[in-house]
Amino acid sequence: MININDTICALATPAGTSAIAVIRISGEQAIHIVDKSFQNSTKERNILSDAKGYSAHFGKFYNREELIDEVIVTVYKKPHSYTGENSAEISCHGSTYIQQQILQTLIQNGARMANAGEFSLRAFLNGKLDLVQAEAVSDLIESQSKSSHQLALQQLRGGYSEMIRTLREKFVEFASLMELELDFSEEDVEFADRLELQTLLQRLENELTQLVDSFALGNVLKTGIPVAIIGKPNVGKSTLLNVLLNDERAIVSDIPGTTRDTIEDTLNIKGTTFRFIDTAGIRHSEDTIENYGIERTYQAVEKASIILYVVDISQTTIEALEADLHDLQQHVDFNNKKLIIIANKIDLLDETPAHFVEWNRYELVFLSAKRKDTIYSLVETLLQSVTLNQEPDKILVSNLRHYETMQRALIALEKIKEGMGNGIPGDLLAIDIRDALQELGSITGEVTNDEILGNIFGRFCIGK
Repeated sequence: MININDTICALATPAGTSAIAVIRISGEQAIHIVDKSFQNSTKERNILSDAKGYSAHFGKFYNREELIDEVIVTVYKKPHSYTGENSAEISCHGSTYIQQQILQTLIQNGARMANAGEFSLRAFLNGKLDLVQAEAVSDLIESQSKSSHQLALQQLRGGYSEMIRTLREKFVEFASLMELELDFSEEDVEFADRLELQTLLQRLENELTQLVDSFALGNVLKTGIPVAIIGKPNVGKSTLLNVLLNDERAIVSDIPGTTRDTIEDTLNIKGTTFRFIDTAGIRHSEDTIENYGIERTYQAVEKASIILYVVDISQTTIEALEADLHDLQQHVDFNNKKLIIIANKIDLLDETPAHFVEWNRYELVFLSAKRKDTIYSLVETLLQSVTLNQEPDKILVSNLRHYETMQRALIALEKIKEGMGNGIPGDLLAIDIRDALQELGSITGEVTNDEILGNIFGRFCIGK
């Protein structure tokens, strides 16, 4: 059960020894609890409760009469704080002993340790953030690239929250009119304009469909763009992965079939995270384990946004390449995937490949995985591939919960449209409208329950 009446405290900086640490406390008694153990530089006590919000105070922190540390306490008065409650942040020296002693003293004074995400939960419950923005706080903390950082900031600023909220408010009006019709059912009157309702439904459906469709890009920008490195055995796939990562991540051998499983690692290139997946060489084999690895290759290709198909340019003809790609398409769907042909081992070429013009029908990168200076052209091609897929200022959905909720909302909207088309009575139509409102409201948190909140905020770090 959610209890927002307690005063909570937690370490807001990472655990361990550091130059400084910050301890956060929030709740009705937060400032008073800190005041019990704080003495300013002129040896005055109980000064924080009378202090202005957004003010910082230097002094000493005591556990009863024992001096713990010299600290700076920043005071926030409700409702002008992150949580919307009285809050304080204690900046102390980063000794783990000092951190523990301050937390222990705060608990003795009347606070309790915060649960994971409880500060952000209180910000949500006190109307400082909606649910989308609260989840964006967690995404912002966890962002490891420029792309994921920008996505989180977009949602923190409101993103699609305001759009959904506005549409839902209009929908609530229709729901109210439909409910009113039920009260006058015997008089056979209609208060809700069905044509206007159809227009709103279509607008809702269009907006939600665009957001649902954006998840494919939003999710990969948040978690990293999956790039499958595939091709026949011994064409240099593992060498290419090692050079990209600047690490001996994969075993390189002249023996065909060395890679039996997928090998995955990430690389941040100019603010964009790529998840590179080295795969087993594609060929016909009697080896059961190798065949299992090849099956895993097909699975990796299915999940990838970009396919790097590596060939030994010194040994491959355009006809052989096209035959191999045709075979691959029997196993995986190339739709919505970027295919880049990596013409590897250019260091072994004595002359320009035969039918060179025909190779140019594909997006092609010539390189030698053994020579790091030739990799830069591939890096630039990868970055351009991402840029081509992004539209400026487009709202992207990157949260799985939002994506699934929007899909359910679309199903509810479709039921309403079908019901109106089939002349279903208003009382039955009202049930589907309530279902749609429930789903729309749960995206931003206008409709929620303790289980959903526990699920969401339980994934946050302690202190946030």
